[in-house]
Amino acid sequence: MNQSTPLGRIIKLVFLVFFTILVLYPVLWVFKMALSPSQGFDASLNPIPSHPTLENFRYVLFEMPFFRWLFNSAMVSISATVLGVFLACTSAYALSRFRFPGRATAMLSFLVVQMFPGVLMMIPLYLIMDYLGLLDQMLGLVLVYSTTAIPFCVWMLKGYFDTIPKELEEAALMDGASTAMVFWKIMLPLSLPAVAVTALFSFMTAWNEFILAAVFMNSRDHYTLPVGLKLLVGQFSSDWGYFGAGAILVSLPVVALFFALQKNLVGGLTAGGVKG
Repeated sequence: MNQSTPLGRIIKLVFLVFFTILVLYPVLWVFKMALSPSQGFDASLNPIPSHPTLENFRYVLFEMPFFRWLFNSAMVSISATVLGVFLACTSAYALSRFRFPGRATAMLSFLVVQMFPGVLMMIPLYLIMDYLGLLDQMLGLVLVYSTTAIPFCVWMLKGYFDTIPKELEEAALMDGASTAMVFWKIMLPLSLPAVAVTALFSFMTAWNEFILAAVFMNSRDHYTLPVGLKLLVGQFSSDWGYFGAGAILVSLPVVALFFALQKNLVGGLTAGGVKG
């Protein structure tokens, strides 16, 4: 059906509204739990709370070590993002511009590693962390998150580096610039959209990760936000109101980052797919 006709536009509008409501309905349910005074699970279909209150947010912010867990999550996520993206930028640039023995094997290895979930590496990582004395340490979690994010980051950035004309580097080299200057002064500034998108995905992965953090972190003071909020959902009782409020508060930094980096999202995601 031609979408330029009035009927086609109406059908398209109804289709978009339906799926928008379908996507937003679970989100409204979380807000309903967060704003409801009770801690029970309301099974009604109405996503609007009957007696809204901010008591659940007050409890999560001031009755729980929320800000301690927020600090832990922020430090781990930011450190893992900076370290992982830095290593990925240098690796992706080398794989994009240089030809050396083992290059194809390295690229294939990065691709194969992405096919397996991070949980599959949990036992080897636990043994390595235990041997190095990094269990229940934020440094250990930073190293785990940054290294597990490198394969994805390398492939994202390599595709973007491939789209940058080599003539820019050749002109800089003829003017006397070193390879390091070419990377820092030319390639990295030109690839900022891809770096921003890669950093955003790395940050989100570290910020929302639960399983590895729950296994490696033992003390309550070292918990990250996902692990800390899990304490609200037990085997015999669950505080759904507190959990909903905590889930909303945990989501706010990621939402803010999306709005801050939205200008770079489309260009960073699509430019790297021009050629490989």
